[in-house]
Amino acid sequence: MPARRRALWVLVLLAVLSVGSLVIALAAGSVAVPLTDVFAALSGGDAPQAAIVLDLRLPRALAGFAVGGLLALAGALMQVLLRNPLADPYVLGISGGAGVGALSAMLLGLAGLSVAGFSFAGALAAMLLVFGLAHGVGGWTQTRLLLTGVVVAAGCGAVVALILTLAPEQKIHGMLFWLMGDLSQTSTPGLALALLAAAFLIALPFARELNLLARGAETAAALGVAVSRLRRLVYFVASLATAGAVTTAGSIGFVGLIVPHLVRLAIGPRMGNDQRLLLPAAMLAGGSLLVLADTAARTVVAPIQLPVGVLTALIGVPVFLYLLSRGQK
Repeated sequence: MPARRRALWVLVLLAVLSVGSLVIALAAGSVAVPLTDVFAALSGGDAPQAAIVLDLRLPRALAGFAVGGLLALAGALMQVLLRNPLADPYVLGISGGAGVGALSAMLLGLAGLSVAGFSFAGALAAMLLVFGLAHGVGGWTQTRLLLTGVVVAAGCGAVVALILTLAPEQKIHGMLFWLMGDLSQTSTPGLALALLAAAFLIALPFARELNLLARGAETAAALGVAVSRLRRLVYFVASLATAGAVTTAGSIGFVGLIVPHLVRLAIGPRMGNDQRLLLPAAMLAGGSLLVLADTAARTVVAPIQLPVGVLTALIGVPVFLYLLSRGQK
């Protein structure tokens, strides 16, 4: 099969998978809902369990898709920006800043939108701090940005540990759930979906320039790419996408790291690094993966709900080890 046709088939299959994962999320759970009732509820008909589908599961599924898409999109952009296949959305300390903000709000007794607001403010502060510290004489390089992000992430981790030490015992459970990733409190997915659409629409027109940047800054500049401007754009889009994802669902690992690799593997070596295909495919795959993982998290040991970040880690570790061993071969 020609490479381009294969890539288009992968995109079509991922779109079908996205719709299928949302349908599964609406039907599966501690109370199983027949597919006929799911479609009746979505179409506005009279369904016995319409409240479960529309008020509980649909917002959570849409939020999960938005968060997974944001993390996968940010991961693909970070790997181009840093020219490092091991880069993921959390490598620049943004998750740590969001964690400091969210846990501070919980420590103060705040809840709901206040936690989300503090989380986004912390992520934004970490983003600005990393960018400011990494921008030395002559601009910043991938190495300087990466090292600065690692240092800021370590500092945020220390502050998070301090907050957990000072927190009352009755608040520890909620804080740990947030740190491990949790979609159970997401009732308004509209903002995350809007952020996903905005990040994708901003990044996609620069796909050709990103392809050139992946070959090296010197090559891209020689071919007419404004490298500094493109780097700043990619950094801010990936950072804001990560901040939106972490604000919505807490820290969910491995989605942004492994999904771009799996998509490249599915598309094939010839077209797998074409950002015009990789970005939409990663967004669809990341959203589908997180929706299915969250469905499993609230179904496997129902009525107990597991943090979705635990399942993504259990899935991501063996997949990453497989990809690593395959790359070595």
